[in-house]
Amino acid sequence: MKVLIIGSGAREHAIAWKLNKSNLISGLYIAPGNAGTDALGTNLPINPMDFDEIKKACRENGIQYVIVGPEDPLSAGIVDDLSAEGLKVLGPHRDAAKLESSKTFSKQFMKRYNIPTAEAVEFDDKKKLKKYITEKNGKWVVKKNGLAAGKGVLESENKAELISFGMNILKNDTLLVEEFLEGYEISLFALSDGKNYLVLPPCSDFKKAKEGDTGPNTGGMGSICPVPWVDSELNKKIIDEIVVPTFNGMNREGLNYKGVLFFGLMITEKGPKVLEYNVRFGDPETQAFLPLIDADFGNLLEAMMEGTLDMISLKENPLSSVCVVVASQGYPASYKKGVKVKPIPEISEEKALIFHASTVLDKNGDVLTGGGRCFSVVGMDEDLITAASRAYNAVQFIQFDGAWCRKDIAKKFFVDEES
Repeated sequence: MKVLIIGSGAREHAIAWKLNKSNLISGLYIAPGNAGTDALGTNLPINPMDFDEIKKACRENGIQYVIVGPEDPLSAGIVDDLSAEGLKVLGPHRDAAKLESSKTFSKQFMKRYNIPTAEAVEFDDKKKLKKYITEKNGKWVVKKNGLAAGKGVLESENKAELISFGMNILKNDTLLVEEFLEGYEISLFALSDGKNYLVLPPCSDFKKAKEGDTGPNTGGMGSICPVPWVDSELNKKIIDEIVVPTFNGMNREGLNYKGVLFFGLMITEKGPKVLEYNVRFGDPETQAFLPLIDADFGNLLEAMMEGTLDMISLKENPLSSVCVVVASQGYPASYKKGVKVKPIPEISEEKALIFHASTVLDKNGDVLTGGGRCFSVVGMDEDLITAASRAYNAVQFIQFDGAWCRKDIAKKFFVDEES
């Protein structure tokens, strides 16, 4: 089996790491990849949006399977395009991709199938938006309708701030004003073969830039898996009220596909509610849950593509994992690129895993930063406290000018661990 992974982040590095361990893989390619994936397979210098070059690379290298990581090529129809060439592609077709690329489309879908979610109103007019927010009190959420790499959302009770954020969005997109939900967030992923699905253990990510879940939104500063607050009763409620009706609705409307469906959930006093769908693996959640999957990922990929996922059963892993993201100075605002990373010593995978994100190799073989989130460091152990300790012990090996991370990833769950 020859596989091409589209993307260049820590998510793609984690997928490559997992596939590299598979007995079925005879060739592993990553486009464009990063300095970490270079050691696991063959990096191809191809833009993920250049579908013709991707198809050419697949023909030249005898690649049969393609896994698409980022959201932009998915929303642009890469699955339809590559599938027409006879390639087996993990990801949604163009219509299903709208579950992520259009907040309005996904909200209407949830309403049709009585899937619990926050109340929301769509706006495309600046005057109407200003009037609506001016008349509201309390905390509200403004969401960009289209893709925004996790940064198109503002939660605030400051009316001027909400209006200003919304006005900026309305320059080139529509938006939703949504009720603010109190509770805690979890991320749930389901693998699908187009008819059958497997639900993975729940994760929780840390979107805010600063400790205590404060500051601006980011693409994600860390994650944990599983979530100790999700007991069997809550898990059943999520499956019955959200997962089952979602897949039933997708089947009814022809939106099901071979790939991954992400449920972004808020657990409120009134029960779980859907914040959003994504139609791909999440980042940084993938880095946390993939190491906990006790299965040959090549077998899983094959089952998803061949429609035999119902023949697969995943063993429950007793470990917990904590992922800490190391970012460039200034992220999520402006930051420098091309900062040299000091050589990272080899460490045992039993202690921690280090996944590259925005990194590149220069002509001398040195690793340079290439973006905002540069590394994901994952620790695993029998409890979250020790897993977090392993992750933070390994973070010290990631050294470059301006490197920083949140110091409290997983901490809010420790009380539950200690009780």
